[in-house]
Amino acid sequence: MSGRRRDPYDGAMQRPTKFEDHRWVGDKRNQVVYDVDNIDDPSIIDELMAAETFLGFGPDTLAEARNRGYKPYKGDGSGVDTGE
Repeated sequence: MSGRRRDPYDGAMQRPTKFEDHRWVGDKRNQVVYDVDNIDDPSIIDELMAAETFLGFGPDTLAEARNRGYKPYKGDGSGVDTGE
């Protein structure tokens, strides 16, 4: 991944309680999927949990999120633009 990988999500909180076993969390309002472990702005996940418009995927993969019509948040879902 050419050195772009970020440290696992450890902002002001751990993974959201309802999604402690999920890496990929979608926002139903705009059909964007976020990579919780590598998000560039953890406040996005905080706001998503407060709005209660989230969705998990099974299996917990970006491919499954895309299969359901969700687009990754900025590039690979973490906010790092990968040129996609």
